[in-house]
Amino acid sequence: MLVALLAFARLYYVSHQAPPPPRAPGQAPGATPVKLTPPDLGPAACRGLDAVLGDLLSSDGGTGEDAGTAWSDASRQLGDCLTPPAAACARGPDLASREPPSEADGPPRAMLATLCERCAPANNPCGQAVTRALREAARRGTPDLPEARWGLERAGPALGTACQELARLAVGPAAVTGEVVEPALLTLLEELAPTCVRTEQVPLSLVNAAAVQQGPRAPRLAAPYTAGAVETQPIQPDQQTGPGDAFRAVDRNELSGVKLPMADAGSGPGSDGTLRLAYAPALKVAVSFQVQATGPGSLRAHIRAPDGVGHAEPDGKGFFVDPTVCRFQGTGRWEICKPAVPLLDVDAVSVLPERPGVELKELEINGAR
Repeated sequence: MLVALLAFARLYYVSHQAPPPPRAPGQAPGATPVKLTPPDLGPAACRGLDAVLGDLLSSDGGTGEDAGTAWSDASRQLGDCLTPPAAACARGPDLASREPPSEADGPPRAMLATLCERCAPANNPCGQAVTRALREAARRGTPDLPEARWGLERAGPALGTACQELARLAVGPAAVTGEVVEPALLTLLEELAPTCVRTEQVPLSLVNAAAVQQGPRAPRLAAPYTAGAVETQPIQPDQQTGPGDAFRAVDRNELSGVKLPMADAGSGPGSDGTLRLAYAPALKVAVSFQVQATGPGSLRAHIRAPDGVGHAEPDGKGFFVDPTVCRFQGTGRWEICKPAVPLLDVDAVSVLPERPGVELKELEINGAR
């Protein structure tokens, strides 16, 4: 009786077991089955979004009798898709072409704004619009300023990338001595810089350096500077590099001075010149420069920049810009240079004579640490 009962229990267990999972192609019999996981196609709203936008933006899409309903349906579907696929993000330029930027965005612009809020930086239509405008301006083209400004203000997750491109392609070149910047690129820089400064994506020190270097060529670059008054005074440098008696240029004795040798012809862009006055820590603010010299020359500031912007440091550790902050005639009397905006985070100031035999009698830098 017991034997029969055990036999029945075994037969029941075997007959009610789930069948083994199918073997993968080429899998040997008896091998451990491979678990097949279906691909994650995402929400239904995202899967069909590109096709819906394609139909809407076709030759007669969005213009017929049912236009309002079509745009509403597409907008509702986009609203349900939190992570649009790359193909849908690529529809951005077509949406932009349907309606120019304005204060009151219609359905195409509203949908484009949503795409920009949700598309990844790599395929964000607003970020790409900013990059296209910058590259077109650098090629002496005529970028669409309203479109670039509209895109930057709505770039969402691509804001940082767009501002980095602005710094690399426009702000950096505008802040270094000797770089020729196209007028169209300067105009675009004036349009976009305030947004990148306000959102802290580009340091104000870099924009101020560009404003000082460009001067009247880009007067609106001074607009982002909104800091209040700072108490300043003459600040002695922490280190002098140059001729052995370089200290005489900052000893507050107008009767002494230092002869400045000409810079090495092979020193290239970003040269520190023949006399370098360094600050450690950097000057937080430098507002004016007073020079007494016999013979003409110029002063350049050394200001650290984000990676890839401006000149590479000689030791390979970082980047910097070197705007010309003063040109002096060298009449033997005091000459005062006051930049349009204060220079920020100044690591050093270099002196470069324009001809042999220039003697720097005294240099005074007014700022604050």
